[in-house]
Amino acid sequence: MTGDALTVLRGMYAAEQEYLDAGGPGRASFDTLAPFFAADVVLHQAAALPYGGTWRGRAGMERFFAAMSTAWARFEMLEQEFHPAGDVVVVRTEVRATGRATGRVLEFPILQTVRVADGRITEVWPFYWDTAAIADACAAS
Repeated sequence: MTGDALTVLRGMYAAEQEYLDAGGPGRASFDTLAPFFAADVVLHQAAALPYGGTWRGRAGMERFFAAMSTAWARFEMLEQEFHPAGDVVVVRTEVRATGRATGRVLEFPILQTVRVADGRITEVWPFYWDTAAIADACAAS
């Protein structure tokens, strides 16, 4: 994998949306996403989320996507803005997602800082506007 940070991220988000649209874990192969991530990638999710915690390595990313797919029946990235700053890109994404357990549809922003080195994503810090609303939309009754 080669390319600047912005090119890498645009490719990864396109592959992620295809993966999610195809049904995610068990229905789509993670192999299309794996090359975008460094072997030692770290994803830091807010603990309050149903898929919260720190996810490490490509295997951790695959487990994260499985956990996210357990929480969301549908996850659409409606609109994105990319703000590159060297090896870090700040990404604002407007999302529409449907909670698997509740059927509730939410629209919300996610702001992420993503670090890229040697053409691969090495670290991701997502920030959610309202983690309580997301947890509520995904909670089984």
